[in-house]
Amino acid sequence: MKLRNDLNFYSANASQWWNASAKIYTLNRLNPPRFVYFDRHIPQWQGLKVLDIGCGGGYSCEFLAHRGAIASGIDQSKACIIAAQAHANANQLVIDYQHGCAESLPYGDRSFDVVVCVDVLEHVVDVWQTLREIYRVLKPGGIFCFDTLNRTFKSKFIMIWLLEELLQEIPRGIHDWDKFIQPEELTEWMQAIGFSKIEIKGFNIFGTTVLENIAAYQHYRQTGGFRVQINGDVSLMYIGTAQKPD
Repeated sequence: MKLRNDLNFYSANASQWWNASAKIYTLNRLNPPRFVYFDRHIPQWQGLKVLDIGCGGGYSCEFLAHRGAIASGIDQSKACIIAAQAHANANQLVIDYQHGCAESLPYGDRSFDVVVCVDVLEHVVDVWQTLREIYRVLKPGGIFCFDTLNRTFKSKFIMIWLLEELLQEIPRGIHDWDKFIQPEELTEWMQAIGFSKIEIKGFNIFGTTVLENIAAYQHYRQTGGFRVQINGDVSLMYIGTAQKPD
């Protein structure tokens, strides 16, 4: 049986992280639409201390650094951290990268204005402990920015049966549907930990109807990009923010 939530793919492809023709580079194309949404809550990133959890080879960290943020990144893959640091150095970007896990962040309490965690919560070993650590390292008034996958029949069909097994657009085994998180679950956990001002929206990259799904896939195959809609449809992917109270 194929191992699920197999994260070895990221380390194995660390050297290709910044290769625009590599499949993994698709992840980089999701940052602009993500930050269109995050910008609604954080209109000015200049000078903010921002931590990217699960930073991989550095897509979000570099995106943030170019916008003037003081960026830090952490990832469980040492190979990805090495690749991220090398690319930052080559582009004269000052980014603090560390090898470590989300459940035990090597940072002091109240260290960051913003914590970003995208495409990651569905992969961590312990979501509750990860959320507790995010809350701990945020400054009072700090913002948590996230996106993840909902645990629905639709997400199993599209993300695993279709994109992994049939079309093989995503590496087989990289997702474990049982680890996908329903928005209600995530909201309940965040509220229990102390987060407030929680907002969740649909992060719709494939459309809603079958015809929209087909059109979105054709657009991706032709351009490598996505036509993202931020709306009320959380049935596949969702994006959101939460705040640590002052």
